[in-house]
Amino acid sequence: MKKYVLFLFSLLTLLCIVTGCGGEKKADGPKVLKVGTEVTFPPFEFREKGSKEISGFDMDLIRAVGKKLDMQVEILDMDFEALIPAVKRGNLNLVIAGMTITPDRQKIVDMSEPYYESGLSLVVRKENTSLQKPEDLKGRAVAVQLGTTGEEKAKQLAGDKVRSFKTNEEVFQALKEKAVDAIILDKPVAQYYINKHHPDAVIVGDTFAKESYGIVTRRHGELTPKINKALAELKQSGEYDKIYEKWFGKEPAKK
Repeated sequence: MKKYVLFLFSLLTLLCIVTGCGGEKKADGPKVLKVGTEVTFPPFEFREKGSKEISGFDMDLIRAVGKKLDMQVEILDMDFEALIPAVKRGNLNLVIAGMTITPDRQKIVDMSEPYYESGLSLVVRKENTSLQKPEDLKGRAVAVQLGTTGEEKAKQLAGDKVRSFKTNEEVFQALKEKAVDAIILDKPVAQYYINKHHPDAVIVGDTFAKESYGIVTRRHGELTPKINKALAELKQSGEYDKIYEKWFGKEPAKK
């Protein structure tokens, strides 16, 4: 009998050690927010030459959102066309990659309230004076990034002459090598590439196909309203304006 009692006492003691009986339960640390992006979209997301760190407007913004949600942010670099499928499968919690809010995307994923207003631009080599507006692209070879709204627009304008590439670096290289006549790309990204790496290219005409960027999350999930709340708080506090000014040189227009 004594042996039986001693056995039970030992078992209870072991259980208390394992489960923390009588002790103070430790608070759980912040959860990890797995964020997908594609790093050839400066100044929104990119790597400086020789650096492993992913920088950019989107990166600063999502890290600020993560702090608001008390979550650690883990940035994962993926091909652009793989980002939404990864969210749908649950491999990513969200995507921030200069992704335009469109009805087609909203049918398969949730998207946050707009966090940036953009638009497409037409880019050509400086010596090419025959292309001045999107309508001039009929029958011309056009380079775009795969899976983007720029690709959709280019197909409307140039039909089967569109050439799609995985990265914007490849898009600009095709223009430089004269494999294509023009590029369709989001204006702030096009301007960055021209200023930093491709002075032989130029934006022509006005910005067209105005677009709004949103943060992508799983359809009907609980994360979107939390992200919208965090974005609203960042804008109200002025922190959003500081991030914007860091990357674009001026505060965004108040709405």
